Amino acid sequence: MFTVEQIETAHNKIKTGAEFPTYIQEIKQMGVTAFETWVNDSHTQYFGKIGYQTKSQSQYKDLAIADNYDKEKFSHFLQMHQQGKTDYFTFCHHCAETGIEKWFVNLDAMTCTYYDKSENAILVEMVPTP
Repeated sequence: MFTVEQIETAHNKIKTGAEFPTYIQEIKQMGVTAFETWVNDSHTQYFGKIGYQTKSQSQYKDLAIADNYDKEKFSHFLQMHQQGKTDYFTFCHHCAETGIEKWFVNLDAMTCTYYDKSENAILVEMVPTP
């Protein structure tokens, strides 16, 4: 099975959101079937086949998540990130500012769903292939 260290090595290769699809393909080949990332500190729960799970440590000091989400502003920040205009940490700050608490990526369906603090799905998008 995969390890957090293997995933972090793959993640460290990407510098912007434009490279996200390549990262997704690499961790999918490792056996990752899904993952859930929490914006407050970027800890991530990874899921594999037959119930396999592993979890990363916090990646930075806690960010405060806005109580109300701003879908329009978040969509703008997401588009900027996907175009390679922001790095990961900046994107996480933008998520917190716009009320996004976490995202869940399903590698079988190739979707990424963003959630607010009330567990409402704010945006579901298809993960593009490289």
